[in-house]
Amino acid sequence: MKKKITTIPIDLVSIEGEGFHLMINIKIGRKKARLLIDTGASKTVFDSTKLKQILGPKDTEFEASEHLSTGLGTSNMESHCTTLKKIKIGELILQNQEVVVLDLSNVNESYNMIGIKAIDGILGSDLLQKYRAVIYFHSKKLKLYY
Repeated sequence: MKKKITTIPIDLVSIEGEGFHLMINIKIGRKKARLLIDTGASKTVFDSTKLKQILGPKDTEFEASEHLSTGLGTSNMESHCTTLKKIKIGELILQNQEVVVLDLSNVNESYNMIGIKAIDGILGSDLLQKYRAVIYFHSKKLKLYY
């Protein structure tokens, strides 16, 4: 089987002269979503409120997780998980992908205060590692190998 590569454009967002955050656009089902690329995040995470808007009321039963999440400006946070039927990242299609669901409102409030568009989630190292991600800062591209 021949290996495939997908190339996703990255939006390099300047954070008040302190550095950059890397954003990509994906699709959950047929709806667009904006993710922050975070190599330090152990799992791919979606904001609970945004995910409910994307999925609609019938698909928003999230399972409580026994694990507390750390990071994101808190010492611990109640987390949930869900399985997304279809995620499209570039040309890569993930079927029945388990993801973490958290309240990312504190992240989005911080972005709002500095004039940055809200995110729907975070692309974490679980998928970055699995698909051997390579980030090209100069050309503003993310490559995934599958």
